[in-house]
Amino acid sequence: MMKKTFVTLFIFFFFYNTHVFSQVSIAFIDVNYIYANSKTGKKIIKEIDNKQSKINKDFKDYQNKLNKERDDLLSKKNVLEQNEFKKKISELENKLIKYQQEISKKNKDLLNFRNKSKNDFATSLRSTLEKYAKDNKISLILRKEQLLLGESGLDITKEILELFNKS
Repeated sequence: MMKKTFVTLFIFFFFYNTHVFSQVSIAFIDVNYIYANSKTGKKIIKEIDNKQSKINKDFKDYQNKLNKERDDLLSKKNVLEQNEFKKKISELENKLIKYQQEISKKNKDLLNFRNKSKNDFATSLRSTLEKYAKDNKISLILRKEQLLLGESGLDITKEILELFNKS
């Protein structure tokens, strides 16, 4: 009887006093801040802005050209024959449609470039994060945007930005 009680108490205390002594280290980063302030991110942003500006400039120039052609054609409306006028209007509309397709293609190409650049940036950042996490024994790195509340000591954005700019 005494032996059973002792075994029961031993098992009870063994399972009762077992604690998990593992330490999980968590940190978070502001990816948007790193994107906006890193050398690579600034370069990507500048390229995207330049391409967007060029598209906008081309669009405005072509729009002005078409407006001038339209105004010129309207001024000749009374001079040209009806069929000739309709033909010229049709040609002008075809030019507009063709250019709208061109602009649409350029915008799609810009969007593809933006997505590819951001994916490349994320891949590069990921390798920096993996190295940092391994060196500093961090188990989990979260995005700041996904947090509701976090201790500011867990924010490693500045350290990651420094490492990322060096790599």
